Amino acid sequence: MYHNIGVPPVGARLRNLYVRAGAFSRQMFMLRLLGYKGLSMSAAMPYLRGEKRGRVAVITFDDGYVDTLEQALPILQKHGFSATCYVISQRTGQYNDWDAASLNVRKSLMNDEQVRAWQAAGMEVGAHSRTHPRLTGCTDAELQDEIAGSKTDLEKLLGQPVTQFCYPYGDLDARVVAATRQAGFEAATTVQRGRARAGDNAMLLRRVLVSGSTFPHLFIFKLLGNYEDKRG
Repeated sequence: MYHNIGVPPVGARLRNLYVRAGAFSRQMFMLRLLGYKGLSMSAAMPYLRGEKRGRVAVITFDDGYVDTLEQALPILQKHGFSATCYVISQRTGQYNDWDAASLNVRKSLMNDEQVRAWQAAGMEVGAHSRTHPRLTGCTDAELQDEIAGSKTDLEKLLGQPVTQFCYPYGDLDARVVAATRQAGFEAATTVQRGRARAGDNAMLLRRVLVSGSTFPHLFIFKLLGNYEDKRG
């Protein structure tokens, strides 16, 4: 689970949301060196369903920032990896208005053309709601709009099915999960820390947090041991 790839702006809070491009490049190199294949969520579904076996790492980016396209994409392509970027469908070309004040920084989001460029490069676009609300506070109608609506928006933009969802803030309950399943998504990711395994509930997938302070030895621990599982 990544958010931003690049150098944190001066004055930005939660600087750990930024992984510098050099660190990200080394992490992808380590994945390949250790025999992992970096995959998008859709490409990993057969592994999560237990239909295929192999050493795979699903690479995800939340929110759809421009630096995902500009900084992460060339590195992913260099290693022959794919990845999923979860896009907020009614905020493309804008900024992180849901947390800009608390983070003290406006972070640019990919516009429609850039989202299409990410897809055209062989990467996957997933949905991350329409406006990045806390879904548990939404009415049933608002849930339908945010979840199913984001799927409709992105499928119209991209001209192909969007099957993956990510809960904003990791905020969910049984009602939110049911609405996500009803919208037709195949799987959804949380911010619950831990490694996803074959047979896990596809609507409640855990992820491995990679932050600006994930140094090389810690990245290895997260990959090969139960470090992240214990923190979940």
